[in-house]
Amino acid sequence: MPSRRFTILVADRSTGVVRRATVSLRPAAIALSIVLATPVLIGLGAAWKGWNDVAELRASHQEFLIENSNYREATEALAGQIESLQAAISDLSARSALDPNLARAMNRLPAIVRSRAMGGTTAGGSREDLSYARTLSALTTPEDTFGLLRTLLGSLEDRLNVVARNVERRNALANATPSMWPAYGWLSSGMGPRRDPITGGPDYHSGLDITGERGQPVYATAAGTVRHVGYQGAYGNLIVIDHGFGLETRYGHLQRFLVRPGMKVQRGDTIAQIGATGRTTGYHLHYEVVANGRLINPLQLLTQQPTRR
Repeated sequence: MPSRRFTILVADRSTGVVRRATVSLRPAAIALSIVLATPVLIGLGAAWKGWNDVAELRASHQEFLIENSNYREATEALAGQIESLQAAISDLSARSALDPNLARAMNRLPAIVRSRAMGGTTAGGSREDLSYARTLSALTTPEDTFGLLRTLLGSLEDRLNVVARNVERRNALANATPSMWPAYGWLSSGMGPRRDPITGGPDYHSGLDITGERGQPVYATAAGTVRHVGYQGAYGNLIVIDHGFGLETRYGHLQRFLVRPGMKVQRGDTIAQIGATGRTTGYHLHYEVVANGRLINPLQLLTQQPTRR
């Protein structure tokens, strides 16, 4: 069917000019439809883009939720490690406190005794810390950062364990250091050359003589294990205590034993009574300290008065 055609007349009253325009109905309808449909199509396109943007945002939000959950778990794990390290540091701080007098006595022990107790030390920590710092500055993703922090905290925990073992060994050496006077009384003879009290000739005294009353208590000067209890020549009744780390103490001229071989004793425990057995001229305690098989002067270690238990 042929398309209808319309003529539009436009007249100018001032000049009398008349203009005609012939328009076909179908093209006009198509053009009008296009004009009317364009805003609708633009709106639909905008709506489609908006829906896609919302979908992308939802997907990104879900990814962020998952990442946040992972970061939260990683953060909680790191917080747990840090809390454990803080507790370990507090415990070390409490255990590392040492009586100044006892510390001075430990420092006067032979170097070989101290080295045997403390063992070797670890080195290279500062270089490792610098390497970690450089690596941390080069990381780009949070996952890598969390991973390195976990590794770093684990390394710190390992080092803290090494320090804790060193503190334990130091405390064990402190407990084994014969730093307490073995009895109350007055020092009648020190260690070194002297005149023999019986013969009057030259003599070398191997320990300390502490004069006291008959039956007065004798104390263990450090923690250890009783190794010998019995009569032994010039010592008379003798007790020998093994303190570990190559340290040994001897208590001679005793009247009565209050311990037996194999017993564990602590510093200040009463182990015997002062007597006059063996080669002696009166009631007193003969006291010796041995380090790695060699006699050392007990006076350099005696920094604590005996405490009655």
